[in-house]
Amino acid sequence: MGGFFGVVTKENCAASLFYGTDYHSHLGTVRGGLALWDGQEFHRSIHDISNSPFRTRFETDYERFGKLNAHSGIGVISDLDDQPLLFLSHHGTYALVIVGIIKNIGEIVKDLLGRHRGQFSAMQSGSVTQTEVVGTLINSQDTIEDGLRYVQEIIQGSCSILLLKEGDVLYAARDKHGRTPIIVGRGKDCFCAATESCSLPNLGFETIRDLGPGEVAKITATGMETVVEPSGTASLCAFLYVYYGYPASSYQGHNVEQVRYRCGEQLAKANPVEADIVAGIPDSGVAHALGFAHASGIRYGRPFVKYTPTWPRSFMPTSQAERSMIAEMKLIPIPSIIQGQRIVFCDDSIVRGTQLRNQASRMRDLKASKVHIRIACPPLLYPCNFIGFSRSRNVMDLVTRRVIRDLEGDQAPVHLYRDPDGDRYKAMVERIRDFLRIDSLAFQRIEDLKKAIGLKGVCTYCWTGEDSAMPGSCSHGCTSCGQICPSRIHE
Repeated sequence: MGGFFGVVTKENCAASLFYGTDYHSHLGTVRGGLALWDGQEFHRSIHDISNSPFRTRFETDYERFGKLNAHSGIGVISDLDDQPLLFLSHHGTYALVIVGIIKNIGEIVKDLLGRHRGQFSAMQSGSVTQTEVVGTLINSQDTIEDGLRYVQEIIQGSCSILLLKEGDVLYAARDKHGRTPIIVGRGKDCFCAATESCSLPNLGFETIRDLGPGEVAKITATGMETVVEPSGTASLCAFLYVYYGYPASSYQGHNVEQVRYRCGEQLAKANPVEADIVAGIPDSGVAHALGFAHASGIRYGRPFVKYTPTWPRSFMPTSQAERSMIAEMKLIPIPSIIQGQRIVFCDDSIVRGTQLRNQASRMRDLKASKVHIRIACPPLLYPCNFIGFSRSRNVMDLVTRRVIRDLEGDQAPVHLYRDPDGDRYKAMVERIRDFLRIDSLAFQRIEDLKKAIGLKGVCTYCWTGEDSAMPGSCSHGCTSCGQICPSRIHE
């Protein structure tokens, strides 16, 4: 997914920028980047953080940047491009970072080249980077404000932006459907904009508000003003609450940790089970398990503890073998808590299912009496089209899709597997339970997840295949009177 942090202050910004960006490290492990304006020129640094944490890779840069006495900067944790990029254009010189996915990047590049409106030099793996495409679109318009508005009109997918202009002026632009958050904070003679609100309090910032969908704010050390008004109702990614978001963060006034408690409570009420211990798969499953334990009256325990000093999130490596190895190495079992116990494990989601199956097997080897799994969200049926929460490139990486294919073949009607009261859904869950080799399995219902989140506008595309920002649309992007469209029958 990725996340960013930007700050403008009357004092030296290096510390706020360094630690503010570091507070977004849980959102990605591919690239990190910083750019500062020292009053005369931009200074930039980008590092690979796939094998070392952001703080370790940027410590030397932090010392160097601290001597510049720069008053503004932007930082990013990126799962895609090298960022920030620097642009010299008719708007002046500026640094740019983005978070999101541009689904129609090929069409945009073809159109820009066809109209002789740009050239591209920031190439990665033979492809034009999304950040350079966004900069080129901005530069095609008369003003920065017009350019930021134009980006949201043109792209398909999602794109939130921080743009730092020479002269200590920061622009923060939230994606047009509000799928990713941008929170604006205020400190003493300074303002900031961030993906995660948890980056604010320890740096002396108080949250002012979340930007609205499509809103663009112009931020200086003395204040902020909206230069492009919000465009509609937000469709915030619900998976931020289930998994990606940091527990201390809040989006649109709703705290991640509290939502996860409520998810666990809903699971316990809808899917009761007799057990001795409720446990969470660390880290994000812990809060779901605490909510489950509270609602069910079953005591909370920790049969697994996570070794955190060195192991990254296991979904990041591209190799399945490496993911599995990391997942096993970072979770250390406590046999005396496991042996002879009926255990309910709460987890945020099931993507491939391989890691959960391995952990369930370890439970059996350690003589657990029963192993039950409760999942805090509905079954994942569709790859994310908007923020890319999973690095899977093939829909068959999803365990649900493999099971549906086994049940019905390659032309399976996926939409018929969304009803938790339907026979097809129950058959799918039973097949997954058998694959995991556990005693029972239950997923959260979509209505219970929405109730736990408590917001009207959330994106549930990965579970429903429907874009809540465009009612009536399906996973193929078409709209109709609400009936199943022909293209959807064979999803």
